[in-house]
Formats: sequence, structure tokens, C-alpha cells
Amino acid sequence: MKENYDLTIDYDDVPYDNKPYDLATFARKHGLNIRAAELLLFAKGPSRAACDAAARAFLAAVAAQAMRQSTR
Repeated sequence: MKENYDLTIDYDDVPYDNKPYDLATFARKHGLNIRAAELLLFAKGPSRAACDAAARAFLAAVAAQAMRQSTR
């Protein structure tokens, strides 16, 4: 049995839902600027589900902060 110790990932063999986001695609999908999208993708790694959840949480936190600012 041939063992493969190559640490690279061949994303051609990975189902679409598990492929990492392209930075511009992720930013556009969630309405983020490039820097915010870059930080979220870096923090949450290649998981699309984790990145989507992080983007929703980030946007909710920004909206909550804006609401607090507007009531002052």
C-alpha cells in the first residue's frame, strides 16, 4: 500500500461546499470590504460554513454597535 505524506490539498477532488472561498467572492457574498473578508477568512480557515457563520456574526455585531451609537 502506497502511503501519501504530501501535505498539500488537491481541491479538485474536494466537493464544492468544502472548497475554500475566493476572497472577492466571499466579500461580495456578504457585503464586506476586502480587509474584513480577508481577516474573517484568515481567522476561520478554509471551512465555508465557518466563514459564513463568522461573517453573519460580524455583520450582526456591526449592526448592534451602529444601533447603540445611534441611540446616544
